[in-house]
Amino acid sequence: MQKFKSPSSTQRFLNVQSATYNTFYLQRHLINRTDFKKYRVDAFKVWGYASTAA
Repeated sequence: MQKFKSPSSTQRFLNVQSATYNTFYLQRHLINRTDFKKYRVDAFKVWGYASTAA
């Protein structure tokens, strides 16, 4: 378990982690391979844009 020094640092971490998880998590069994690859490329573009803006 990660130990956090304060509730605010915990909240900051969880905000970033949940945004990252929601961007990259796709339920593979619900879509075909072609769409899955397209969504992954789009997710990495969004991540690249977000990480350079920060």
